[in-house]
Amino acid sequence: MTRQHILQAITEYDSRGAENLLGVYGFAASRDTFAHEGRTYDTKAVLGVAHRYATGRAATTEELTGGKVDTGKILRKCGFEAAPRPSTPTARKRPAPQRQNQVPEPEPAICPTCSMTLPATGVCDDCG
Repeated sequence: MTRQHILQAITEYDSRGAENLLGVYGFAASRDTFAHEGRTYDTKAVLGVAHRYATGRAATTEELTGGKVDTGKILRKCGFEAAPRPSTPTARKRPAPQRQNQVPEPEPAICPTCSMTLPATGVCDDCG
């Protein structure tokens, strides 16, 4: 996952709105947030959607919860400012919400040569 994938997810977050994006992808509002250009974003939702831009499949809430992934570390590695995870977990287990599919998820553009997901530019990073 690259900074570009995260920026694409932020763009989708902005265009859909927070609640719609959370519902479409099946995420509950997270306590973990980060700021970008003066706006606050849900860390897990953005990374779940960024995973879709990187691989063609959105990460599920189960894949990003329970300490399996340090979302702040991923964001910092990609150049975003995110608070480090507290050393003692205080989060309660919440049941994962069901996907509402209010707005259909758009199909990602695929490169006809190498079958990788195309970036927002529409030009494959590998094939040009």
